[in-house]
Amino acid sequence: MIMESSPGGRAPAVDVGGVSRVFTGRKGASVTALDDVSLTVAPGEFVSLIGPSGCGKSTLLRLIADLDTPTAGSIRVFGKPARQARIDQDYGIAFQQAGLLPWRTVAGNIELPLELHGAGKAARRARAAELIELVGLSDFADNYPDQLSGGMQQRVAIARALAESPSLLLMDEPFGALDEMTRERMQNELVRICGETSAAVVFVTHSIPEAVFLSDRVVVMSPRPGRIRDVLGVGLGDTAERGENLREDEAFFHAVSQVRELLHGEAPTGARGVETR
Repeated sequence: MIMESSPGGRAPAVDVGGVSRVFTGRKGASVTALDDVSLTVAPGEFVSLIGPSGCGKSTLLRLIADLDTPTAGSIRVFGKPARQARIDQDYGIAFQQAGLLPWRTVAGNIELPLELHGAGKAARRARAAELIELVGLSDFADNYPDQLSGGMQQRVAIARALAESPSLLLMDEPFGALDEMTRERMQNELVRICGETSAAVVFVTHSIPEAVFLSDRVVVMSPRPGRIRDVLGVGLGDTAERGENLREDEAFFHAVSQVRELLHGEAPTGARGVETR
């Protein structure tokens, strides 16, 4: 399941080696959220994590983001310890809730990480304008979050995550609270944005069709204690070129069925351990 090297000899975007996370509760009781998880994500690759609630998907994402510390094992991001990658702003993060500041405009929210890291006003404005155009909100730069739909708010959150030109996006169910139609539009937007930025993505989702539509590979996790049950190479072509018609393609439905069977502990012929890179 682990790729040994990245294309062109570059350091992997993410390299998780033998990671476990045990939480200790009151009276000494412990819960093993992750157990001996190893995974490598190549630069520019889109990898989704999927599994039942409580399987450790979000915990793994938080460990990669250095928002938590593994009990055992190692995590490197572009060859650096996770903490150093966070300090160097090598990745951007987007969560299920957009988390926009209500007193700042669209442009102001996108500029925030640049402002916090000392970028000048002109540079902040130029970068925000570039990202606002990228996410298709040029007519809403001066609007406030409460004047935006849920989908538009998530576009702003994605733009903010891209503000410092990260080579990696960490996304924890960013479309989970959206209606199905808006969710599909946002999926289309995300594959376009990833194609234009060439960022690697680690994406947590509960939706099998979403994972298949977006991903180069889908990582299927087992119930707690979270382990990687299998990895499916989706094989639907360049993610940046995927469009609405893909959802009606026979290969798409076949991949959805494969992931569904893997989630239930069954391995379709040719699915187990398939890699795309």
